[in-house]
Amino acid sequence: MKNRKKVLKEFYILWSTQSLSQLGSAMTGFALTLWLYEKTGSALSTAALTICTYAPYVIMSIFAGAISDRYDKKITMLLCDALAAFTTILVFVLYRTDALSIWHLYAINAFSGLMNTVQQPASEVAYTLIVPKEQYQRTSGLQSLSRSLISIGNPLIASALYGLAGLEAVIAADLIAFGIAFLTLLLFIRLPDIPVEPAEDKNMLEMAKEGLQFLKDNPLVLDVILFMSGVNLIASAFDAVLPALVIPRSGNSTLGIVTSCSGIAMVLGSLIASVMPKPKDRVRAIYLTMLFSLGTENFLLAFSRNPVIWCVGQVLGWLFVPVMSANQNVIMRNTIPVELQGRVYACRNTLQFFTIPIGLALGGFMVDYVCEPFMASIRSGQWLTMLFGSGKGSGAALMMFLLGVAGTLLCLISGKKLKQYTYVEK
Repeated sequence: MKNRKKVLKEFYILWSTQSLSQLGSAMTGFALTLWLYEKTGSALSTAALTICTYAPYVIMSIFAGAISDRYDKKITMLLCDALAAFTTILVFVLYRTDALSIWHLYAINAFSGLMNTVQQPASEVAYTLIVPKEQYQRTSGLQSLSRSLISIGNPLIASALYGLAGLEAVIAADLIAFGIAFLTLLLFIRLPDIPVEPAEDKNMLEMAKEGLQFLKDNPLVLDVILFMSGVNLIASAFDAVLPALVIPRSGNSTLGIVTSCSGIAMVLGSLIASVMPKPKDRVRAIYLTMLFSLGTENFLLAFSRNPVIWCVGQVLGWLFVPVMSANQNVIMRNTIPVELQGRVYACRNTLQFFTIPIGLALGGFMVDYVCEPFMASIRSGQWLTMLFGSGKGSGAALMMFLLGVAGTLLCLISGKKLKQYTYVEK
């Protein structure tokens, strides 16, 4: 145990401080969502906030991976974090001067998303460099654990700070967390050198093509990524629909509690992923966990008007997400050579996450312009109102049902294709 702590010392330091910074960023994001929904009352407008974050992530990820593989990982992470923190300071200044408007948030989120696009593949490689191969599953579970704790803590802390002291208090906490993470990475983390490729004259486009070529030559990795892109389409549409379901019926505080339940589930799932033995078939574990998640949560939220049932649905929907994530991470880290990981992870980001802005836009559009107007036209007492309720929020419940059907079909169909692969642990 002591030896493992010594081996993973730098991982623990980097992981804990970066997680603290991610918590601060998530708190600011949640507080801005509350501020924007208060201003607009629109699911599509709040979803657009996240769309602006993910759009550069999707468009630029392939080239960001080439940047990550070519330049120093630590410097890349520090520079991107500093520029992202600058955008948070800008929000603070605009808010304090009463000049903050909706388009400011969209533009700032797009720039912040661009910084995260470059920083994320560098961060993935950094963890690979400081973690022994035999500890990949354990550390992947711990990374899922931190994301889970962030999911629990950020809506509760952000809601409390936002309600008591306003948006500026949330931003101040975010900047303090950033400062701790930045100084720790700068002063206490040393990343091992990566063997340099002989062809240093390659341009960014050529390096990006190498990442795509690797995926083409490894259909197992590619098909898992494409399956997860479908899952992300459903999950992101869910994220756009959830505030429109909960806030009209129970308010902001209930949304914070319901959102936190997903984090509680992920804490439990992360602990499972950290201690569970190596599964016989990691690919099968990926699609079966997603079938359980998408086939339970959406239906429970669709048919219930009870916050307790919403919380139960969140727990069931997110419990096995860390198990899926850990298995995907192990497959990728064992399959991709470390000198190619930045490029391949970046290609993964584009292919796996390009559906997130689409899902957010689709979910918000369907609620605002299709499902809510449709449910408003249904007379009280008819079978649809018995299933999904009436008034504002009933259209969001109908959309949850549609997402449940789509998610279940996705997993059943994709599972048949993924069964053909046998992953051999290296």
